Amino acid sequence: MTLAAAIRSGDVTLLPSRRDEDWRWTDLRGLLRTLPTPSPETDAAVAPGPFGALGDSEILVVNGRLRDDAASTLTVRSGEKRTVRLRFVSASPQSRHEARLTINVHMGADLTLLESHEGMAEGYVAASGLDIRVDDGARVERLVIAADDADAVNVSQAEVVLAAGARFSQTVLTDGAKRQRLETRLTHPGDKADVHLDGVYLIGGRGHADLTTSVHHQGPGGTTEQLTKGVVRDQARAVFQGRIVVARGADQTEARMGHHALILSDRAEVDAKPELEIYADDVSCAHGNTVGALDEDALFYAQQRGVPYDEARAMLAEAFVSQVVERIEHEGARAICAAWAAARVKI
Repeated sequence: MTLAAAIRSGDVTLLPSRRDEDWRWTDLRGLLRTLPTPSPETDAAVAPGPFGALGDSEILVVNGRLRDDAASTLTVRSGEKRTVRLRFVSASPQSRHEARLTINVHMGADLTLLESHEGMAEGYVAASGLDIRVDDGARVERLVIAADDADAVNVSQAEVVLAAGARFSQTVLTDGAKRQRLETRLTHPGDKADVHLDGVYLIGGRGHADLTTSVHHQGPGGTTEQLTKGVVRDQARAVFQGRIVVARGADQTEARMGHHALILSDRAEVDAKPELEIYADDVSCAHGNTVGALDEDALFYAQQRGVPYDEARAMLAEAFVSQVVERIEHEGARAICAAWAAARVKI
């Protein structure tokens, strides 16, 4: 049961619900009693996305349809180095659409994927899927800014398969929606492949964001490092689900997972579920999870130095998530993501 299948058929019984353990905190069937009508095709002009003109090309998907004769498969050939903007734009209110793309990164290639989810209308229901294949010795950095409308429902699901010696790094940034889930499932071969999965959520109002990841180590000698940080306020809700599975025989795996959140109001909520499933003996794995409030002493000292309360709170929240943003490798995208985070902690 998936949102994409429900969108294609119009059948709400295909929506995931709280009966599915992985969806217990992001219940779509309880939220959507009916689905809106299919999104129309539109040739309306689209303003530049959050990554501006960074990169050498753009794939634009509007209301689930590719624009400008773009192909549904992106291929980065051996030895190529590319930076590509991938934009999912929802432009029609009270409508539904879905899209799926394939990305193949061949041996020794290098791809920086600047992905954005952009809400230009209210009340839409959207789903997107990516199938990403990264060959031997190739590198992918995927950066995602999810800027959905506050009244939207959006689910993004990426299936990533790595080959030996591949490197995959990802940073997801979001300020939530009515319901939003950004999910990554990765098949890890071991064999010196390296994975970094990071995330930042900054949610206010009645926003909801669900960051779910699953990494399956299937062979020996692989590494995974994961760091997610978030700030929630007002009546917002954040969900973090991170699972790392180390299969039998995947010895010498190194895996670290950390999730840390700040709650800035009594009615905000964070649901966190970090998991390690280890079936091999010779491994080094750990996870950590903290949820708390801003340091009152730090707020006090900032105010004593003349910093107004709201500004001090925003300053401390920005510093809290900056550790994640600073890990972004692409310099231009790192600056954009830092500005994006700074703007949202001040709201």
